[in-house]
Amino acid sequence: MENVADTSSLSSFADGGDESHDHEHGRATLRAVATILCYQGYAFALLGVAAPFIAKTFALDESGIAQMYAWISLNSVGALLLSRMADRIGRRRIMLLTLIATPVCSLGAAIATRTRWFIVCEIVAYAGIGAAMTSSFVMMAEALPISERSRGQGVANFAHGLGGAVCVIFAPLLAYFTLSWRWLFALPGVAIVFVPMMIRTLPESQRWERAASAGVAERSRFYDIFGPRYRGRAIPLIIATLIGEISGVAVPTWVYYHAVTVIGLAPSNGAAILLIGGTIGTAGVALGVWMAERIGRVRTIVTLGFAGIGGVLAFYWGPPTGFAWPTLWLIVANSWFSTTGRGLLVAANSAVTELFPTALRGTIMGWILLCVTFSAIIAQTTIALLAARMGGLSNVVGWLALLTIPCMLIWGLFIDETRGLSLEAAAQEG
Repeated sequence: MENVADTSSLSSFADGGDESHDHEHGRATLRAVATILCYQGYAFALLGVAAPFIAKTFALDESGIAQMYAWISLNSVGALLLSRMADRIGRRRIMLLTLIATPVCSLGAAIATRTRWFIVCEIVAYAGIGAAMTSSFVMMAEALPISERSRGQGVANFAHGLGGAVCVIFAPLLAYFTLSWRWLFALPGVAIVFVPMMIRTLPESQRWERAASAGVAERSRFYDIFGPRYRGRAIPLIIATLIGEISGVAVPTWVYYHAVTVIGLAPSNGAAILLIGGTIGTAGVALGVWMAERIGRVRTIVTLGFAGIGGVLAFYWGPPTGFAWPTLWLIVANSWFSTTGRGLLVAANSAVTELFPTALRGTIMGWILLCVTFSAIIAQTTIALLAARMGGLSNVVGWLALLTIPCMLIWGLFIDETRGLSLEAAAQEG
C-alpha cells in the first residue's frame, strides 16, 4: 500500500503557491467558519462555567466533579475519528455533522437526571465540538494566502472566545433569576435551525477537493504521520501535547469553580472574572498574530508559554489570605494567562496546520485531540486523587501548570519553523 508520506504525489494537487487562491472562497470560508466557531465556543464553555452548579445538582465533591470531567474527556476519541474522517470525506461534511450532534446532545445533557446519561451526552457533544474546532483551523489554513493565515487563525480563536463570553454572561443571569443551569445547555439546541443556512454558505476546502480528486486523500492512512518524512515532526509534537495539555486542560476548566467554590465569591463575581479576563485576553489574539508573523510561530509559542505560567500560579495559588480585593486579583491573573494563552494558541494552530500535508492535516489535529484525551484524563484523575491530600483542587492545578515548562522546551528544540512558507513548502509536499 502506498504511503503518502513517502511519495511525491502529494504535490500533484499543489496550486503553485498560496497567491493563486480564490480570495472570495477564502472570505466565504472565513465568514462561515467564524460563525460556527462562535456557536461551538459557547458550547465548549458550558462545562467550565456550570461546574459549581453541576456539582451541587449531582451532589459531587471536588473529587467527584473531577472524576466526572475525566470521563467526559473521552470525547476526544470521537473527535479524533471525526477529524480523520475530515481527511477522507471532506471538511465540510464533518462540520455540518457537528452542527447536528452538538445541539442534540446538549439538549440531552440539559434534561439528564443521572450522572451517567449526562456524561454520555457530553462526550458526544464535545466530540462534535472538538472536530468542529480542528476542521475549522484546517479550513482556515487551506483557504487563506500566506500573509493572512495567522490572521485567519486569530479570527477563528476570537470567534470561539466570543461564543464562550456569551455563555459566561448567561450564567450569572440564570443564577440571579434563580433559573437552573440546565437552561445554559438547552440554548445550543436552537442552533439546529441554522444547519440549512450553513449547508448553503459553507464551502468545501479547495485544497482537499484537489487532494481527493488526485486520490491522495483516499490513499492516506491514519498512521502516515509516523512515516519517514513526518515522524520527526509528529513525535515531538505529540509528546509536547501530552505533557502540556495536562496543564492546558486543567487550568481553564476550573477558573469559575476556583472563584466561586474555593474563594467563595458570588456567581456574578465569578462571571465577571471570566468575562473581563476573557475580554482583555482577546488582545492575545492580535498579539499572537503579530508575533507569529514577525518572530515566527515557534518563538511565539515558547515566549508566551513561559510568560503565562506566572499568571496561572497567581490565580490558583492566590489571592493571598486576607487580601482586600480578591476579585481584582483574580481578574488580573486571569487576564494575564488568558492573553498569553490566546496568543500561544494562534501561533500553535498556525504551526500545526502548516507542518503536515493536506491529506494528513485533519489527521494530525485528530492525533492531537487524542493526546488531549489522555492528558485530560490524567489531569482530572490527578486532581481527584490529590485534591484532598494537597490542600484542595486549586493547589493541584497550580502544580500541574508547571508541566508547561517541559512542553515549551520541546517546542523550542524540536519543532520546525514555518513562518513565510507556502503550505506546500512548509509541509514538504514536493
